Amino acid sequence: MPRRTLPPPPPPAYLRTWQDRNALLHDRGMALEALRTQILGVHRILLLWLFALGCVVGWALLTVPLEMIEDHDVMAFVMVPLCAVLGLGALVPCVIGVVVGIRSDRKARELTDSWLALDSHPASDSALRSPGLSLCWLLSSLLVCALGLWASFAAAAYAEPGRDSYSDVALGMGTGLILWLTGLIGITKAVGHYRWAIRKLGPAPAANGAHR
Repeated sequence: MPRRTLPPPPPPAYLRTWQDRNALLHDRGMALEALRTQILGVHRILLLWLFALGCVVGWALLTVPLEMIEDHDVMAFVMVPLCAVLGLGALVPCVIGVVVGIRSDRKARELTDSWLALDSHPASDSALRSPGLSLCWLLSSLLVCALGLWASFAAAAYAEPGRDSYSDVALGMGTGLILWLTGLIGITKAVGHYRWAIRKLGPAPAANGAHR
């Protein structure tokens, strides 16, 4: 996924020029908030779905020649290379975008750890847990994952000989696989963020009045 400009890493100890702790906490808070948005922002999940849609379109174009070959269409000689180029042109950049996004998340997480290590400020650091955004990622990704599994199994289980061609089955199963992988990426990200928050920030504080 294309990434926004990430905050720079904290300067090494011999180059730090903060006048006092408040100045350090201010810059630290701004960097951590930018990184939190970069990792869990709603725009990221929308971008992931957009790339998934591009992969589905690319796969659909790649399956078009299969149907033409099955029907012994003479236009297959022209359409096979054309659809192959168009399909790969849509599919490959989207796959690359997802890989770039995963690497960007890893870099953003490393920067978050570096800024967190500078100091401790529980009052502002608690916002990094982002339970609402994590839950949004988890639930929406579970839905996409379930939709992908349904599409894959339905394409294979309900195909009727003579009515559904191999290209129809390939289209359904490929689309389902793309959706399943998209959902799996989102689930992994949500669970990974939860585990990171527990490890780095500790358990979430209990609600007031829950314990006496």
